[in-house]
Amino acid sequence: MRSDKHKLNLFGIVLVAVIGGLLFGYDTAVISGAERGMEQFFSSSSHFDYTDFWHGFSTSSALIGCIIGAFLSGLLSSRLGRKKSLFIAGLLFFISAWGSFAPESGILPYGEPTLTLLIVFNIYRIIGGIGVGLASAICPMYIAEIAPADRRGALVSWNQFAIIFGQLVVYFVNFLIIKSHINDPAIVEWTTNTSWRVMFVSECVPAATFALLILLVPESPRYLALNGRDEEALKVLVKLHSPERAIEIVQDIHATATEKREPLMTFGWLVIFVGIMLSVFQQIVGINAVLYFAPRIFESMGVGNPMIFTVIMGVVNISFTLLAIFTVEKLGRKPLLIVGSLLMAVGAAGVALINMVTLPAWVAVASIMIYSAAFMFSWGPICWVYMSELFPNTIRSQATAIAVAFQWISNFVVSSSFVPLYNYSHSMVYIIYGVICLLAALFVWKLVPETKGKTLEQITTMWREKAKQ
Repeated sequence: MRSDKHKLNLFGIVLVAVIGGLLFGYDTAVISGAERGMEQFFSSSSHFDYTDFWHGFSTSSALIGCIIGAFLSGLLSSRLGRKKSLFIAGLLFFISAWGSFAPESGILPYGEPTLTLLIVFNIYRIIGGIGVGLASAICPMYIAEIAPADRRGALVSWNQFAIIFGQLVVYFVNFLIIKSHINDPAIVEWTTNTSWRVMFVSECVPAATFALLILLVPESPRYLALNGRDEEALKVLVKLHSPERAIEIVQDIHATATEKREPLMTFGWLVIFVGIMLSVFQQIVGINAVLYFAPRIFESMGVGNPMIFTVIMGVVNISFTLLAIFTVEKLGRKPLLIVGSLLMAVGAAGVALINMVTLPAWVAVASIMIYSAAFMFSWGPICWVYMSELFPNTIRSQATAIAVAFQWISNFVVSSSFVPLYNYSHSMVYIIYGVICLLAALFVWKLVPETKGKTLEQITTMWREKAKQ
């Protein structure tokens, strides 16, 4: 039985860790409000032709950094620890936010849209992406290694809540930035030259807060135990459990880890394949194409102010993420993923249909909302839960890094291809996403194990036994 003091300590640690998730959501969604102003700014250049390719690349360039960060996460988290790696992520978020605000960096001519400036801007976005890649892999890993088995799914799901909350916050911030000059006669000029810069620099506040607060939380006890620092691990664990239970946990860690690391394929190919495909499906169902380009999609539907509907979608997303948090330990991981996949297919089919026949605009809006809400109680949080607990202790860092890297590669492919596909055929792109959702449901049903209620050490044992079969 955990005391109120243990629960309070756990709450404080997780609260700080999920700020990394908030920054993940903030950084990836800030582009949804800024991309129009960026497009106007760089399209006005007389130095080069700002094509659809350049715009697609610039709105997705942070994802290149996400791939790099995900690959680095395994090395950094195993060498430096989870805590120091997250501090580095916070610094990268801050550098990116400031650099995206002022890519001229005091060297290039201010406000002159040259190709050099565009390249520098994208470098800063890639730096932020590295921070996102680190946070996306290490935040859920850290929470899972801190959390008790019976609360792990819910606590890791709070990281997804923070991601969606970060997206909602930035939607709202972007809306207020635009609204602040809505009656300005020179709003077009302001939008072109200034608004997108302000949107990016707003991230400096949560980035600095995260970098400072992460210094106050303890290192992961499982990282400490796997590195022969048992006394430090026990000091952390007794803040979260009774002394007897803390000793048992350290013993369990050592019982399932004969050495600090084992070869990646020690537990067979299936665990790696399942982890990678969970990551890939989370992205190729197309959700981030909707999140990144939400204002543009709602504008094409003719539903009034697209930023208002984007904020509404953010509220819906948060509500359904909470649904996952409060049901994941009761219903399990697999049922939520399967039901979510099927509902996403329904939503995608609705959006495809609205582009084939004449239907009221609300049908399209409802379909987008169903599609997005279904993701938020299934693939959004549950994939991160699996990323944090699926892999055995001795390969977790490297396996998580590989799986999350595949996630960001898939994200980049979807995000960079969405605008050309969407412009080619609105219906076709959502038909593709709908079919992928059905394939995702089939994959989960056939291959993904249920991990509800199992300790990380029990999951390690499960995979070891499967590898022997």
